[in-house]
Amino acid sequence: MTPPPRTATLFHDVRPFGGPARDLVAVDGLLVAEVPPGAVVERVDGGGRLALPTLVDAHIHPDKTSWGEPWHSRRPAHGIAEYVAGDVELARALPTPVAERALRLMSHAAAQGTRAMRAHADVAPAYGLSGIEGVAEAARKLAGIVDVELVAFPQHGVVRTPGVTELLAEAAASGLVTHIGGIDPAGFDADGDGDQLGTVFALAEEHGLGLDIHLHDRGEQGLAPLRDIAARTRALGLRGRVSVAHAFAVAGLSGTELDETADLLAEAGIALTTVALSATTILPFRRLAERGVRVGLGSDGVRDSWSPFGDADMLHRAWLAAWALDARLDEELEGCFRLAADGGAELLGLPKADLRPGSPADFMLVDGECVPQVVVDLPRRDLVVRAGRVVARDGRLV
Repeated sequence: MTPPPRTATLFHDVRPFGGPARDLVAVDGLLVAEVPPGAVVERVDGGGRLALPTLVDAHIHPDKTSWGEPWHSRRPAHGIAEYVAGDVELARALPTPVAERALRLMSHAAAQGTRAMRAHADVAPAYGLSGIEGVAEAARKLAGIVDVELVAFPQHGVVRTPGVTELLAEAAASGLVTHIGGIDPAGFDADGDGDQLGTVFALAEEHGLGLDIHLHDRGEQGLAPLRDIAARTRALGLRGRVSVAHAFAVAGLSGTELDETADLLAEAGIALTTVALSATTILPFRRLAERGVRVGLGSDGVRDSWSPFGDADMLHRAWLAAWALDARLDEELEGCFRLAADGGAELLGLPKADLRPGSPADFMLVDGECVPQVVVDLPRRDLVVRAGRVVARDGRLV
């Protein structure tokens, strides 16, 4: 029996990275140099638009979001414990299940050009595994549109909150998560002789999972756990499977101290994620990358109890990174875009979408002149393509 002819999608008249207009050809989810002989061609007119890689959100909390819900007025909070209490209050007040809220937010992210994300979902007695299950359900519905890594995140603490260790173990064995999380073992989750890092590293090793640990603590209180994480990573042979989010203590370093810390992280194969909260907390990602440290960019919370801000648009997050760094030069602005595109892809182990033959056919078309101008002006995503298939038009999934 003669096999059916291959199908090629030809995106006509597009300008990769703002260069000369040409065609992009996608076959079986990859870009190719030319249409294969005998292939059936589906043609999409790019209209001279700029073609850019789609982006990767390396740190987002879809389970906490009130995106699309009635406005929630936040109360003052001081410290993680009060923010956590606000999380529980909001979760109980929202009428919409986690799965529906997460799907709404993740669909919006995909329509703005996000091709993959690492999603954190809280695991605590207040929720059980409902957050994990809800985000996993949303991820299943978006299969083929956005890839999702899922972290069982102990926002309430491991040693300070009874029952979290057991829930983390249940999540680790569920087959739903790719990573186990952790949080501030020297500050927020320090409680007597408890060993948060020992617990989460043991679970990750037992179940073959990665680790993604939030470190908000600054100064030595944040650097000491970072050194401990590096030592445990090396001892257990987990190089390349451990990430640290925020790492505000690293953001506060400079000169030799920064280089020495970067070398420690690179040697242990530990990646970092930053969310561009402010000029004092964004990581010096270019310096870290020069020392061999993988760094990704993320949305963090989106319209949750912690903050009314956030929109899960990774191009806007690149804008925020540029603003936080006072970027002015073209190479600085483009560096922020590359952080959102390539940094997150490397962190999640995805191939770079560089618009060359052999790379994933994952890109978006926008009305723009060049990458720096797109970062500044944030044009509408006219077309979003995933694996050669148009998945969104004009900011909405098709």
